[in-house]
Amino acid sequence: MMVLIDKPLEWTSFDAVNKMKYALKSYMRRQVDEGKWVLVHGQKLNIKIGHAGTLDPLASGLLIVCIGKQTKQIETYMGQDKEYTGTFYIGATTPSFDLETEVNAHFGTSHITPELIHQTALQFIGKQQQFPPVYSAIKKDGKRLYESAREGKEVELTSRTVNIIEFEITDIQLPLVSFRIACGKGTYIRSIANDFGKALGSGAYLHSLRRTKIGTASVAEAMSVDGFVNWVSQA
Repeated sequence: MMVLIDKPLEWTSFDAVNKMKYALKSYMRRQVDEGKWVLVHGQKLNIKIGHAGTLDPLASGLLIVCIGKQTKQIETYMGQDKEYTGTFYIGATTPSFDLETEVNAHFGTSHITPELIHQTALQFIGKQQQFPPVYSAIKKDGKRLYESAREGKEVELTSRTVNIIEFEITDIQLPLVSFRIACGKGTYIRSIANDFGKALGSGAYLHSLRRTKIGTASVAEAMSVDGFVNWVSQA
């Protein structure tokens, strides 16, 4: 079974999956208690469940959750193209490239025009090398980068090839610039924000983010975590 979930802001992906798992286990126990299911000696109520692609707590939107045998397809879903909408804050940077950390530098924006913003966005379309944020879950020497970053340790980053399929500027209300980006696996929108600021001759960080598509799956078709819990409780 595959379920499309609209993850709320400030929840981790684990929070969403864990609440769904608890609801499913409660359903299974109810089936046993009502005599609808029979457990053989030593059998436990286990449920396989996982998500295809983590969303940061500061991002909302589409989370594909796989249950049971469908968990074997997680890697397939993770490899699909994704679409995001959100906003960049122009004129400042943060160490995490988003709102997780405080602003560490300010930059001028008086030279930035709508034409420059649109032209700069076009430069990002296609395959390119991208450095991941220091505050990311990528492992280096057996340790996640964000763990080393929070300890104040220097980390040598390695660039990776990413593919930005579409980069559309949807609104400009400086210091905020709204966007829609379609991209391939492994692309960090936070890194695009940081690189976009540099390309403008200024600075920028990711101010908001929402994942709207994974492959052909859309957040418009997704249900809330509470909606899933209510659905399971009424089954």
